[in-house]
Amino acid sequence: MGTRLSDSEQYKHLWGTAELAELFEEQARLQSWLDILTALATAQARLGIIPAEAAPQIAAHANAELLDLDAVATETRRTSHSMLGLIRALQQILPDEVREHVYVGATVQDVTDTWFALVMRDVAAVMWRDLRAIEDALLTLAVAHRDTLMAGRTHGQPGSPITFGFKVGSWADEIRRHIERLAEGRPRWLVGQLGGAVGALGFFAPRGMELRAAFCAELGLADPGISWLTARDRIAEFGTLQAMIAGTLARIGNEVYELQRPEIGELREPTSADTVGSITMPHKRNPEGSEHLDTLSRLIRSHAGVLVEGMVVGHERDGRGWKAEWVALPEICLLTGVALQLTRQLLSGLIVDVDAMRHNLDSHGDQLASERILAGLTPRIGKHAAQQLMHDILTPGAGDAHRVVDALVAAGAATEQDRQAWTSWEVGDAANMVDAVATHARRARAAEPETWP
Repeated sequence: MGTRLSDSEQYKHLWGTAELAELFEEQARLQSWLDILTALATAQARLGIIPAEAAPQIAAHANAELLDLDAVATETRRTSHSMLGLIRALQQILPDEVREHVYVGATVQDVTDTWFALVMRDVAAVMWRDLRAIEDALLTLAVAHRDTLMAGRTHGQPGSPITFGFKVGSWADEIRRHIERLAEGRPRWLVGQLGGAVGALGFFAPRGMELRAAFCAELGLADPGISWLTARDRIAEFGTLQAMIAGTLARIGNEVYELQRPEIGELREPTSADTVGSITMPHKRNPEGSEHLDTLSRLIRSHAGVLVEGMVVGHERDGRGWKAEWVALPEICLLTGVALQLTRQLLSGLIVDVDAMRHNLDSHGDQLASERILAGLTPRIGKHAAQQLMHDILTPGAGDAHRVVDALVAAGAATEQDRQAWTSWEVGDAANMVDAVATHARRARAAEPETWP
């Protein structure tokens, strides 16, 4: 039974997905470590470092289901060594003549860093799939609402008009950059680790680099070129990218959260008849999903900070940063998985109230046309003079700020003919930018694989 709220049967769906939990569940993790030991033995046997017949025997027995996991845990605690419990449990089920050929010349960090690379490969595949699905949903939404008018908002206040498609297009464009970052990072992240005591491969001299290349190839990873025992930028970068992705998803969630407020009512996240917003206030339909995206992002950013801190370590091995990654990286991956899944659900049934968008825009009279009016006045009296004139007109208490053009006409600064030109809800190139984003993204999607490259 989990001791953390995030591990409980009641709440764990909020902090991880079943798909990603399978990667980090203890037996799965131990199996991955055993697979790494098998790959090491196979590469060593090929180079004659251990007997050729030892590798198949190790491979046949390196199965977590065959091990006494309680004994693994007990021995780990007894010896205070992170890997020795697993090694001794494996040795117990191996033939006598093979036992000395397990984990030859390797270190804990060789295993766990290589495991991180394998984890990043699997997690990134999920991220790639979900980001592309989110992008596709956003592109569809942006194109559908290319010309849907709404109030733009700055500093939380109504500003000039935009289109809802323009807002969504910004989200889609940001997601596209994350997809590009994910593709670009692959060659940096997917490298194995085999350094030995201080990274110099001294145990395997003079064939250390040859062995490392063979070991990495067995696992489908690239050779790092040089040991990275205290070079933690790969892990920090991967975690930071997830924090950035979570930040984007939280930005989307926050927008839904704000625009779902009844006094605005422009968006509404999907719900079901079974969803209960409040026990004490039955009328409420809380934005649980969009709100949770913000919560997840806060946690992910916090853990990503731990990974960045891990870059500041000493000498050729330092457990202070490296072992903190054991907690932080899995948490980031699990939380990011939930955020991606939740965003897909949010977008799949997002309710867009076009009428409310237009009503909110119109409710301010011609005040939200102030940018367009300013642009119309500028050629006549100069930009700064026009700005001062409008400032005076729009000063609270100066008059009806919902009838800006009336005030300008009364002041002799505008004509009746200006009214239609200046109050036609000009949105600049908002729609054209939606087209540009959609064209770029569709072209990129057609050229890239559906699964992580």
